Amino acid sequence: MNSPASGSADLTRLSAAAMAAAMADGSASAEEIARAHLARIADVDGELNAFLHVSEDDALATARDVDARRAAGEELHPLAGVPVAVKDVVVTAGMPTTAGSRILEGWIPPYDATLVERLRAARMPILGKTNMDEFAMGSSTETSAYGPTRNPWDTDRIPGGSGGGSSAAVAAFEAPLAIGTDTGGSIRQPGAVTGTVGMKPTYGSVSRYGLIAMASSLDQAGPVTRTVEDAALLHEVIGGHDVRDSTSLDGGFASFTEAARLRDVKGLRIGVIEELEGEGFAPEVRARFTESLALLEQAGAEIVRVSCPNFRYALGAYYLIMPSEASSNLAKFDGMRFGLRVVPEDHPTAESVMKATRGQGFGAEVKRRILLGTYALSAGYYDAYYGSAQKVRTLVQRDFAAAFESVDVMASPTAPTVAFRVGEKVDDPMAMYMNDIATIPANLAGTPGISIPSGLAEDGLPAGIQFLAPAQADDRLYRVGGALEALLEDSWGGPFLDRAPELKGAGK
Repeated sequence: MNSPASGSADLTRLSAAAMAAAMADGSASAEEIARAHLARIADVDGELNAFLHVSEDDALATARDVDARRAAGEELHPLAGVPVAVKDVVVTAGMPTTAGSRILEGWIPPYDATLVERLRAARMPILGKTNMDEFAMGSSTETSAYGPTRNPWDTDRIPGGSGGGSSAAVAAFEAPLAIGTDTGGSIRQPGAVTGTVGMKPTYGSVSRYGLIAMASSLDQAGPVTRTVEDAALLHEVIGGHDVRDSTSLDGGFASFTEAARLRDVKGLRIGVIEELEGEGFAPEVRARFTESLALLEQAGAEIVRVSCPNFRYALGAYYLIMPSEASSNLAKFDGMRFGLRVVPEDHPTAESVMKATRGQGFGAEVKRRILLGTYALSAGYYDAYYGSAQKVRTLVQRDFAAAFESVDVMASPTAPTVAFRVGEKVDDPMAMYMNDIATIPANLAGTPGISIPSGLAEDGLPAGIQFLAPAQADDRLYRVGGALEALLEDSWGGPFLDRAPELKGAGK
């Protein structure tokens, strides 16, 4: 890789940590870095549709402020001047926030989410808002009302979901860092199929204040990056207690960055989850998983097998709990208070306005999940469906607790397959839902999970390996992830995304 001074293309390919170092030693300015990324977005996002809004003026103003403060000798946050993109389910004052839905088209929030406040406090230029499945409901970023996002590895393929915009932007070098949200795998599954690092923190460790809620007991914001160290650095910016979030945790976390830089797994016990490695997982995905475990074992980790028998019921439980909470959370989008309002021409009433607005404003997948959730919560069915699903959730949590009595972390492939083709599964909801079979258990339990690239599988496309840790032991994931990343990069001869094909770009 060339030095940062050799051109804007090189600036976009630096890690966030390297960008911070380049600004600290004067070899690049924050404005140069911001402009390089804005130019990259202008060049390739027409192919990808990763961004729904680009905040050029805001990003450049923040970058210039960082340069001025640095020139004046002010001590700045280590990531000051490093750009970041934000998933469009996170509210941002002065920028549109749509959650990928027509029902919020054009809405500009009057306030920032807590995590956005923390990005701004660190003086990180916000490049814009990234595309997503509507209200985070999907595994392919095809349900967005603003068109699908494409995978930078193959633009005929999906980038995962619901946070495919954030992962595609990072994989395509449009942004070094991005924010995603993970309700059932929406950070980790896109990470696996785009060759990026996706981290779902412990539930409650990153504030949900200002996230447009889908399922309040499952939603969690987290980092999307190209390296494990970068994920740790961003996690430390956005994490921490928030009095405005009643589920926010207060303290109890070791240093993520120190763990990511340790790169030592000697004595670490890694449990391979028997229920998440066999049937349904593509052979080459399993092969890359097995090779990654072998590298960790050679580096001194102990690999053991663990059983989590109730994980096989997690998918069914999730698709009762999540739609139930979503049907309640989305009731606020009624055509009365904010967002889209459709008024029928003949005898408009509150009921007809509500019906017309929700009918036109919500897409098919959102309607499907609202119907499922409303049914599960209805009189006579609550105990049989929602209540039973919560009991399964408890059993999944007990499986985690039992497994972590004998291992430090657990491992599985992140997603069953590589990225599938755009349109391939859009008419088969069950096939789409199965993409999250390995990621959902962590959301039900509130435990942290990370996905990192494990290599190339079918058709030369990325596969991912997932690690899971006990609640508030996020540092273990950065430790094992950082160590495996270093081992794999040694075998590949460089960063994983250096192997990605170049996008055509404007005029090429």
